[in-house]
Amino acid sequence: MSLQYLGLKEINGPLVFLDHVKGVGYEEMVELRCEDGTSRLGRVVQLEGELAAIQVFEGTNGLSLTNTRTQFKGKPMELSLSKELLGRVFNGSGKPIDGLGEIYAEKSADINGQPLNPVSRVYPRNYINTGISSIDALMTLIRGQKLPIFSGSGMPHNELAVQLVKQAKISDGDGKNFCIVFAAMGVKNDVADYFRRSFEEAGVMEHVVMFVNLSNDPIIERTLTPRCALTAAEYLAFEHDMHVLVILTDITSYCEALREFSSSKGEIPGRKGYPGYLYSDLASMYERAGIMKGAKGSVTQIPILTMPNDDITHPIPDLTGYITEGQIVLDRNLNQMGVYPPIGVLPSLSRLMKDGIGEGYTRKDHSDVNNQLFAAYAKVQDARSLASVIGEDELSDIDKQYMSFGSLFEEHFLNQGFDSNRSIEETLDLGWDLLSVLPRTELDRIDDEVLDAHYDQNRAFERFGITKGPIIKELAEKGE
Repeated sequence: MSLQYLGLKEINGPLVFLDHVKGVGYEEMVELRCEDGTSRLGRVVQLEGELAAIQVFEGTNGLSLTNTRTQFKGKPMELSLSKELLGRVFNGSGKPIDGLGEIYAEKSADINGQPLNPVSRVYPRNYINTGISSIDALMTLIRGQKLPIFSGSGMPHNELAVQLVKQAKISDGDGKNFCIVFAAMGVKNDVADYFRRSFEEAGVMEHVVMFVNLSNDPIIERTLTPRCALTAAEYLAFEHDMHVLVILTDITSYCEALREFSSSKGEIPGRKGYPGYLYSDLASMYERAGIMKGAKGSVTQIPILTMPNDDITHPIPDLTGYITEGQIVLDRNLNQMGVYPPIGVLPSLSRLMKDGIGEGYTRKDHSDVNNQLFAAYAKVQDARSLASVIGEDELSDIDKQYMSFGSLFEEHFLNQGFDSNRSIEETLDLGWDLLSVLPRTELDRIDDEVLDAHYDQNRAFERFGITKGPIIKELAEKGE
């Protein structure tokens, strides 16, 4: 028998409070019927004895304290699932908004996911090719990994997200079992249109499941959007054996919605007003990436977040960094120089790449190129710091070489453009040509055998249009 409760105890922001409630559970779905006959959905977000706090998705405007009828559904929020999800666009709570009607559901699943036994996890191996040299070579994205992008206000993270959707593919197979789940939270209408139009123009929409929560949509829906997206991803990965890349943008909008919602519940705030459970809440999303024993599919996550005031110690990037396996940091100085994508190499890393690259995955020399490019670019920063103090003319000849290498590295390797899609072979060959600009004696992280096979200074000078002046010639001879 289903009970209906007449009247409400209190209305506070997006929450309504109902007293003398028995037999209900946390996260249970609720239907509220208004005086005019319309209904709204909500869910139980807090229980204290017989007092239930209910989060109303469509807002509480117009609700009556005396005549609202409340009915508990006896189950948590569920998402309708089917292979028909591919190519469709949904709102933040999983309702179709593309005008193509409802999907025919094969099953429904709790958006909070199922508990996953850590023992059933498989260590992530093999990589996803993004076509972006700085990511593929230096911070490789591994299947089953969670690798966030730390951006800032005004940075081209939306363009980078679109490029990842357009270009990402798995390293083996024809790509038919690869798809992308894209979730946008708190975006403006023009940004949402940009995402959708870009995917359609690139011809990739049939491999994309899109969830869009607009900035004028209820904040409650914003807290559901990533969970709906991850539920769809888990279904496609573990029941249809697909490799799924989940892109979530912007996690900062999600966290701010969580802060507003927490405040309306009267909870004691933590750092910068965010709820004390922000870490565990983010972990409940990020940890849904991975590979399970016996499953042929995988879920890989790229959460994108904007750091307020470019502060990487802000609670959102700080906690995200603890949970995830590395990060890709966008650099504002590179962006102002016109470099796209403006990925800051030194603060970025992928903690799982060491076991997903090399022979059998990318190429045998990948690890050597990665280590040496990192080391050389670190010396570039040292040389630039020194030049800012004593002037570039006073630098040693080898420091001047590193300055030249840094300029070439940023111009040709980091800066590749929005429509450029490089294979892993092209990326690694470009890396070798850049390293070959330096004297061979400076490449101290690579074995002589590997250098013999790939180091070619004449080819590098020809590629980058470098003329052997006296200094270059002398250094080249020393390195031979």
